[in-house]
Amino acid sequence: MPTHKDFKRLVRARMRKTGEAYSAARAQLLAKNPSPAPAALPPPARVDYATLAGMSDTSIKEKTGCTWERWVWALDRVHAHTWPHRDIAEYVYEKYKTSGWWAQMVTVGYERIKGLRAIGQRRDGGFEASKSKVFAAPVGKVYRAFRDSRTRARWLPGVKLEIRTATPNKSMRITWPDRTSVALGFVRKGKAKTQVWIQHTSLPDRNAVERVKGFWTGRLDALQAVVARERPTA
Repeated sequence: MPTHKDFKRLVRARMRKTGEAYSAARAQLLAKNPSPAPAALPPPARVDYATLAGMSDTSIKEKTGCTWERWVWALDRVHAHTWPHRDIAEYVYEKYKTSGWWAQMVTVGYERIKGLRAIGQRRDGGFEASKSKVFAAPVGKVYRAFRDSRTRARWLPGVKLEIRTATPNKSMRITWPDRTSVALGFVRKGKAKTQVWIQHTSLPDRNAVERVKGFWTGRLDALQAVVARERPTA
C-alpha cells in the first residue's frame, strides 16, 4: 500500500482522468488495493504455575485433586491474594477439605505464583528451606524414626529437639535447638513407600536456606539407610 501522500496523489490523478469525486475515486482505489490483513497475534504464553510454585502439577493434583491452574482459578475468584497466609490456608482446609499439611502447601505455592513470596521466603520476609524424600519403607516405620528418640539418634545424632505437636503417621511440628521451627508431613505412597516433606522455617537469610537444605539432604540419606536396615515389625 502506498504512503498517505502518495495515495492522495493517486486519488487526484484518478479524479482528473475519470471526473469522479474525491470520495468515489478513493473508494475505487481502495477496492483495487485493499489494506493487508493485520498479522495474527501470537497466543498468550502459558504460565508455568508448577515452576513458580516450586512443586509439580502431578504432586499437587495427587494429594489435593487439583492442578495449580485450578487452584489459582479457585483462589483468585475470592481474591485470596489479598488475604493473610493463615486465612488462605484455613479457607483451603475448610472449603476444599484439604488436609492441614497440603492446605499449607497449596497456600505457599499460590503465594509464590502471585508474587507474594519467593521460593525460600515467607510472607513476613523471613526464609525457609523445603526438602522432600521418598523412602522405601512403610509410613509407620518412617514416622517412628522421627518420633522415637533412640532411633532418631542413629540418623540425627547430637540434635536435642522438642516435638511440639504430632499426628501419628501424618505430621509433626518441632522446635529446633536454635529455636527455628520444623514442620514435617508424612505421605503414604502405597504399602512400602513413604514421602516425607520438611519445612524448616524462621531462617535468617538465603545463605541459611542453602545450608539447611544441604543439612537435610545428608540427614535424610542417613535416615534412608536406617529404615532400610530395620526389620519389619510384626
